[in-house]
Amino acid sequence: MEGFGVHTSMWTMNWDRAGAEKAIAGAVHYKMDFIEIALLNAPAVDAKHTRALLEKNKLRAVCSLGLPEHAWASVRPDAAIEHLKVAIEKTAEMDAEALSGVIFGGIGERTGVPPTQGEYDNIAKVLDAAAKHARKHGIQLGVEAVNRYENHLINSAQQAVDMVERVGADNIFVHLDTYHMNIEEKGAANGILIARDHLKYIHLSESDRGTPGYGNIPWDAIYAALAAIGFKGGLAMESFINMPPEVAYGLAVWRPVARDMEEVMDKGLPFLRNKAEQYGLI
Repeated sequence: MEGFGVHTSMWTMNWDRAGAEKAIAGAVHYKMDFIEIALLNAPAVDAKHTRALLEKNKLRAVCSLGLPEHAWASVRPDAAIEHLKVAIEKTAEMDAEALSGVIFGGIGERTGVPPTQGEYDNIAKVLDAAAKHARKHGIQLGVEAVNRYENHLINSAQQAVDMVERVGADNIFVHLDTYHMNIEEKGAANGILIARDHLKYIHLSESDRGTPGYGNIPWDAIYAALAAIGFKGGLAMESFINMPPEVAYGLAVWRPVARDMEEVMDKGLPFLRNKAEQYGLI
């Protein structure tokens, strides 16, 4: 998962054949090393078609998801395991390298009270089973810490580390996101330092989820911390331009975060790449 990538929400959140062709063509145009594919409906994905496109364009991929309500790991562990198994198999069929994101719960899942030990026990059970299934298919699993407004279970780098270490599988890692870190960490760079032994993937997302470099994220602190730990994982730009209503609701995106895809890709992407080069990360 090395190099510079982009979340395919830049072009589409519907990973059908047309969406795949549009997003992969866009990623190739901008010379990305990899793409992150959102598996909102894994069974419906034409994996052979996507794999052929990736191979043709010499592009690598990572997949991501949040669990649907009927498969929230904290309360329905067996359903979560089955949902993740299908997503893992689809990830492998596309020859993607990892399945990451909110694989422990839902985007928008909140009980209104602090997490319970029972919820964490269920999540650990799910991730243990998922990691074993993923290992059979050569897939890595990422646990993304997300902010308190989107999920009540794993919000900070330390919580992600605690869960990864509890599961103890060699194919599970921590996935951080600058947008969430800006809310949850006591200094965004501290989250990177806390997760250093398990961090393999990071979303580079602005404070308003719009164009990187035009918000409040302390990018120099972020990049300096990544350089300090010798980060060699995936750097993925994420900005939510194309949001279906159900995803926008979970993410609380109520207005456009950027003018259009071109603004983000033509201004934000060079900004992030230049910073990565400045700090010796690419």
